[in-house]
Amino acid sequence: MKASALALTALALALGAASAAHAADTSPWVFRVGVHTVNPKSNNGTLAGMKATINSDTKPTFSIEYMFDRNWGVDVLAALPFKHTVRLNGVSAATTKHLPPTVGVNYHFMPDATVSPFVGVGLNYTNFFQTRGVGPLQGTHVSIANSFGAAAHAGLDFRINDRWLATADVRWMSIAGDVKVNGTKVGKAKIDPLAYGLSIGYRF
Repeated sequence: MKASALALTALALALGAASAAHAADTSPWVFRVGVHTVNPKSNNGTLAGMKATINSDTKPTFSIEYMFDRNWGVDVLAALPFKHTVRLNGVSAATTKHLPPTVGVNYHFMPDATVSPFVGVGLNYTNFFQTRGVGPLQGTHVSIANSFGAAAHAGLDFRINDRWLATADVRWMSIAGDVKVNGTKVGKAKIDPLAYGLSIGYRF
């Protein structure tokens, strides 16, 4: 009986050690650094009766994800400011910068596979700043209201080793803000972009 008890105790300790080692190997934090191209949708609304178009921009991005179990993770995205030109009927009329921090929940379908797809949903807050009138609006005060909306996320993780991975993803964000010229609302800028990204990640 004593031998059996000792054997069971040893087995339990071994299993506990293995579990702890596995938990250490599958570190819950993933930090990614890469680039994303923010590509606004083709129809960006009407401002002062004129068709608005907003160009794309590419900037470095950073994200951190906490895996609270094998499949589910909470993801926070940050970036350097994106810069856009707003054109009215094809003529440059304003420039603006924005920061689009996004928080979401991701589901990873095959976390142990070499290639692991994931999808996610979340919320986006976009802060517009340094908005300036150019061309026909040179010298006017132009502003775009900050935006709060839904976000969606999908991508693939490519496992390099136990710590390193590469990620290709696409994000959609609901971004729209009232546009004012000299304090008068002239319409709403509807951006709603797709953001395409490539990044390198590290588990820690």
